[in-house]
Amino acid sequence: MAILGWVLLAVLLVLCVYAVMLYNGLVTLKHNVAKAWANIDVVLKQRHDELPKLVETCKQFKQFEQQTLQRVIEARSRVHQARERHDVAALGEAEGALRTGLGRLFAVAEAYPELKSNQNFMQLQQRISSLEGLIADRREFYNESVNLNNVRIEQFPDALLARLFQFKPQPLLEFSATETADVDMKQLFG
Repeated sequence: MAILGWVLLAVLLVLCVYAVMLYNGLVTLKHNVAKAWANIDVVLKQRHDELPKLVETCKQFKQFEQQTLQRVIEARSRVHQARERHDVAALGEAEGALRTGLGRLFAVAEAYPELKSNQNFMQLQQRISSLEGLIADRREFYNESVNLNNVRIEQFPDALLARLFQFKPQPLLEFSATETADVDMKQLFG
């Protein structure tokens, strides 16, 4: 009887250690998602701070297309609002509009040789383009973290602990269909 007791105690101990390891793995994934979101948030804020400088530089050229500038300003505001609310779906949609607006702004700038040769404009364009690349990289890391989290909380036996401790699936950061579609050059330069 004593041997059976020790065996049951050892099995119980192994199960407890296993449950702790599963729980700790789920916590790590949850925090990786939060960290990935924070990384995106930092770069979005940096770009958010650079855009007014770009718009002001463009406004110095009186004939510059005001409608394009207005679209960028409105899209920037929508991105900021979605970022503040941590609304991943709205952020994806707003990002699509902002990227489209920036693409149009840079395309329209081609018609303004004085603007293209302006040192401030060139530096801001390069900085914003660099931030766009960082956003894409961090979005990929965020989506990978979310995917790992969502898969683990649905797999057995992790799903048992995930339900017990109320681990929730997280949304992927997806951009709108217009964001991923081919660029219509006629519309861009039209």
